[in-house]
Parts: sequence; structure tokens; C-alpha cells
Amino acid sequence: MDSSESTAPSLASIQFAKGVISRLSIWTTLRIAVQENWGGPHGSAKRTWLASEIVDAFETQNPLPDDQYIEEMLLQVMADEFETVVEDGSAEAVSKDIVRLWDETRSGNQDSVRRFDELAERVKGKRPNAQEKIVSEDEDDWEDDEGEESDESDDEVPQLIERASQPSASQEPQLDEDGFTLVQGKKKK
Repeated sequence: MDSSESTAPSLASIQFAKGVISRLSIWTTLRIAVQENWGGPHGSAKRTWLASEIVDAFETQNPLPDDQYIEEMLLQVMADEFETVVEDGSAEAVSKDIVRLWDETRSGNQDSVRRFDELAERVKGKRPNAQEKIVSEDEDDWEDDEGEESDESDDEVPQLIERASQPSASQEPQLDEDGFTLVQGKKKK
């Protein structure tokens, strides 16, 4: 009597789990949290644990989790395990991708799993970078010189960039909005 056949997960379940792991590994917010040890030295294990919790939720819950449930799970785990409050909307996109992965793998479509696997392979070993924008609480009260509201939104979050996409500094002097020349430090060679 071989009991391993009756308990073995289906191909769709395996593909779904693979897709969830890949999708979480390309989520820049989680990548930064793991890289910077915001969740302690076992951040990558926590990422794997999160993937297993998501897969288990889909495998065991009736009715199936929706994108809002998954988003709340992601936000809660980021807050509890990585001490990070995610406010950039990225958890919503990740949760929608995960729900779509479930639907596609159930119908035998592996396109998203392959796409997330390829993206995960491309970012493996690369360090994500974030640019931080510090916003004071009273910044929304200020107006620019022409009396118009500033174009920048107070809801903006730090923009994530890859190192290769950073422009190199030009040799021309840079001027600020008032026409003054900005002083720049010497570049190391």
C-alpha cells in the first residue's frame, strides 16, 4: 500500500507554490526587508514561511481567499515579522498576482509561473535600492514662487531604482530653482 500517492500534491499545487515563491522573491519591498535584515537574520526563511502560509490558505480555506485577504496577510506579516509598514500599494499588486496565479494554475496555464520564475532569476543576487523622500508634515502648506501648488504629491513614496539605471553626473554646473550653482563634492576615482 503506497500512501505517498494519495498525499502527493497535484501539479497545479506545485506550480502555484513555485509561482508564489517567485512572486514574493521579486517583490522589491520584501527583497529590501530580507537584504537589510529587518526581520532578523532569518529573513529569507520568513519569506519562504510566508509563501507556505499563502499556499496553505488557498489549499485549505473555503471560500478561497481573495486579493484583499492576501493583501492584509502580506501587510500583517511585513509589520509583524519585518517591522515594516508598507504604504506604497505594492502589497495590493502582489496579492492580485497571487490570486491570478491560483486561477491560472488551476486551469493548467503556467505562463505567469514561468514569467515570475524568469524575473526571479534576473533579480537573484542583485541588490535593490530605494531612494527616500523625506516629507515634513507641514510641507503641503507651502506653495512655490508662482503661487501654484507644488507638483509633488504628499502621498508619494520612495522610488525604487536599480543601480544600473542611475544617471552619471554631468560635468556642467547644476543650478537650483533660484539660479544658484550647487556645490558638489569631489568625485573619487
